[in-house]
Amino acid sequence: MSTSGGTRAILAALAANLGIAVTKFVAFLLTGSSAMLAESVHSVADSGNQVLLIVGGRRASRRADTEHPFGYGQVRYYYAFLVAIVLFTLGGLFALFEAWEKFHDPHPIEGPWWWVPLAVLGAAIVMEGLSLRTAMREATPHRGSQGWWRFIRTSRSPELPVVLLEDSGAIVGLLFALVGVSMTLVTGDGRWDAVGSAAIGLLLVVIAVVLARETQSLLLGEAATPEHITAIRTALVGDGVDSVIHLRTMHLGPEELLVAAKIAVPAASTAAEVADAIDAAEARVRAAVPLSRLIYLEPDLRRRTP
Repeated sequence: MSTSGGTRAILAALAANLGIAVTKFVAFLLTGSSAMLAESVHSVADSGNQVLLIVGGRRASRRADTEHPFGYGQVRYYYAFLVAIVLFTLGGLFALFEAWEKFHDPHPIEGPWWWVPLAVLGAAIVMEGLSLRTAMREATPHRGSQGWWRFIRTSRSPELPVVLLEDSGAIVGLLFALVGVSMTLVTGDGRWDAVGSAAIGLLLVVIAVVLARETQSLLLGEAATPEHITAIRTALVGDGVDSVIHLRTMHLGPEELLVAAKIAVPAASTAAEVADAIDAAEARVRAAVPLSRLIYLEPDLRRRTP
């Protein structure tokens, strides 16, 4: 997946969240709404997360060196994991703490500014919706026929799935806040505001756990997708390669794949013929799956089992 689409989605989300964070915090100062404070911190956390993704993308672009001969592509996975931690602690746990405090000391939303939270939440839903639309538009060419949840679970590029989850979670969180604030205004019971804040906190914790689980798998080193493995195995065979004895793949980064395989060559092949066959196999693999940057092939003979 090209990083350009992910970068556009990140920048769109960052612009939306910075503006939303300011307006939410102003609304909190005017009304004292717990849900508005939780949403303010949520937007600040999301803004910080987008900055982390941008920094991770830049650091991952460094060239390989003697200390890191396979490059820095996995740095993007590390920064995506940091995003999950920030979302869990600064977003989710803070919202739950604020809900606990407000539930034990509830107070209604009063004064001439009672309408401000509703206006801010409505505007925030529109802006988050536009950000989500940008992320979906950028992800669509890479998603193929997969459903959105499967794309998030199987994508080897962390940026778009992170932004999709964050924007989706932001819209649901805003709806929770809208319900909490509205019920507080209607009933005069500040505990509804606390309920909205608690729902936002639980939502962010769930999203953070999903992100942490997926990025942990990427950090450990995930294999190529089943479609890519099939294409690589098919491309290896031909022009002096009889079959594939075994194949191992691992993502060194979203756009860099390590391929290691033991291939069966004809028993009568000369060293020159084997070398030519390996070169041709590498060229076919790179043509079939351009992500295959590092290819190591070991020639062997297919031995019959007794």
